[in-house]
Amino acid sequence: MSNEWEIDNLPNRLTMFRVILIPIIVFSMFSVLVNYEWARQHTKLLNYVAAWTFVAASITDFLDGFIARRKNIVTVFGSFLDPIADKFLVISALIMLLAMNRVNVLVVLILVLREMYITALRLLAIEKGLSVPVGALGKWKTATQMVGVPLLMAYDVPWGIDMPLIGTILIYLASIFSLYSAVEYSLGLVGKIQKIRKEKKRKKNIEDASEPTT
Repeated sequence: MSNEWEIDNLPNRLTMFRVILIPIIVFSMFSVLVNYEWARQHTKLLNYVAAWTFVAASITDFLDGFIARRKNIVTVFGSFLDPIADKFLVISALIMLLAMNRVNVLVVLILVLREMYITALRLLAIEKGLSVPVGALGKWKTATQMVGVPLLMAYDVPWGIDMPLIGTILIYLASIFSLYSAVEYSLGLVGKIQKIRKEKKRKKNIEDASEPTT
């Protein structure tokens, strides 16, 4: 069992490394967007730098969670920083792709607002002492998003593989999955809250019935 206030451990290092990678992604994409003279000569390279850096950041996201669960390392710092790092990574990438006109504004709105909504629901769940696990649709949303985003960053057609087309399809799928997973998560949380209320009401009825009458 690890110290919950510990900061210096492997999962937290991976999370902090993910945060450090975000400016690299933003800088690479911004350089292409503003069309500096030197950037025009290296547009393809900058696109791939952003894409592969995003892939590396996504891998650290998987690894820090896997290691934390495997070694039972749960800390306050990690619980706080990990979801923030995820949001910063995805939202900054989506905003840059939108600015570069590589993704539809409606898709970005759906994905960003969904993240804000789910974060608010999780805070509510924590306040009520509840835990609602991520459903299958939420996992599919994450998978399609984490593959679609770097493909749109690379924006290339190597060996006849149309990355922009595949990335667009995947990011649209991610937006659809995000809507359904938000509904799924909401229903799961509401169900647990209703169950708690019914249990409290049942206990109160039992207590009232057991009280002596005068």
